[in-house]
Amino acid sequence: MRATAVRRTALAASAAALALLATACSGSSDADGKDEKGAANGSSSAPKTPAKALTAAELEKATLAQGDVEGTKVTKAGPADEVPADGIKVDKEACLPVAHAMFGVAQKGAVATTKRKVIDEPKADGEKSLEDAAKGDGADAFKDAFNLTSTFVALSSYEGAAGPDAFAALKKAAADCAGGFTATVAGTPTKVVSMTEEKITGGDEALAWTVTSESDGATAPVKLVALRKGGSVATFFAFNLAAAGGEDVTFELPTAVVAAQDKKLA
Repeated sequence: MRATAVRRTALAASAAALALLATACSGSSDADGKDEKGAANGSSSAPKTPAKALTAAELEKATLAQGDVEGTKVTKAGPADEVPADGIKVDKEACLPVAHAMFGVAQKGAVATTKRKVIDEPKADGEKSLEDAAKGDGADAFKDAFNLTSTFVALSSYEGAAGPDAFAALKKAAADCAGGFTATVAGTPTKVVSMTEEKITGGDEALAWTVTSESDGATAPVKLVALRKGGSVATFFAFNLAAAGGEDVTFELPTAVVAAQDKKLA
């Protein structure tokens, strides 16, 4: 694919995802396993006793920080990354929990929420730079420069059964909306054409999906993960620009990020 065509496809592929993770262009190990009846298959693992919500200060300590995920830069999300709950519209009401998870919006009843951006550090091994790609120095330049994954992590604490309920609501929404839906944020629509469940482990229960979006006839994959530990629920929305541009790159679930967050919640 010509470099200009690759760039055009990538920019059109997922406008909302690009807006959320715009800083990705400037800027693995599995979580602990579960048995077949646990988090791996998404079955309910609600606590036997109601969970006590982490306070805002406790949640901040449990949130990812620089150095927690090797080979990445971890920063706090800023005002530009915030999407209000009432700013997300969906054409299928049942899909709202999925749209909320994609944009880092906590479910109803959250006591506190923190948000982080985890961005792969460029590899210092002689690969093409972003500058080379911008100059149009071939498709390989684009592939090398943009083969970086950005993960938006939202961690929320809930009181009592609200955490398991929020996780269950997302699980149900993902199943109901596997065939697709459209979410609109700030007037920009994102058409999700499919959600395919992936294998992930961690926490008391965890689920993951490859979400395929479509724009102007071009499709792009993103990764969505949900992890619950006690009354805390974390969502991970990962995006790789090279993969969005149709390049043959390895774009996997952000398991190292999930494992690091799981560890801090333990």
